Amino acid sequence: MPKILIVYATDHHSTEKMAQAAAKGAATVPDTTVSVKTAEETTADDLTAADGILIGTPVHMGSMDWRVKKLIDTVFSGLWMKGALNGKVGGVFASGGGIGGGGAGNELTMVSILNNFAELGMVMIPLPLCTPGYADGATQWGPYGRAHNHEGKPVGLTDAQLVTSFHHGANVARVAAALSGTKWFATPS
Repeated sequence: MPKILIVYATDHHSTEKMAQAAAKGAATVPDTTVSVKTAEETTADDLTAADGILIGTPVHMGSMDWRVKKLIDTVFSGLWMKGALNGKVGGVFASGGGIGGGGAGNELTMVSILNNFAELGMVMIPLPLCTPGYADGATQWGPYGRAHNHEGKPVGLTDAQLVTSFHHGANVARVAAALSGTKWFATPS
């Protein structure tokens, strides 16, 4: 029975909506348990108990939210030293805006979290082009919800923008289900 943990930070509830959509998608995989928590309430025990972890963040100045960064620096780093997340499945999503329509550094934000996943020995799940809703809110790294207008004012997300989050959650859960219980390192004989 795979356990999926969805962790997020949010400013205007857009990343929270994406987290909820991903949770609904993950819950479609049989026998999957899904937990959704903010970055501030996520513990090391939550992370080590999960088979799959999705992290969502608003984009700030082309980077992840400070609450997500604090979680990575204070909780994930201790688990890295123990190898506690080796082989767990990980995916990312982000919301933001940016003046003009360029996406405000969402790709750099998602790649920086995926880089942390690589350090942790996690199996990273990208977002394939064939994912339903891709054209309305995605990059190859994960779902992206453009939640601000061209002047930088929050306008929220449309239902169409949440479709990729739903399918990304389901895909991460499917991979976690396939890999759960896998022994990642052989015991020397």
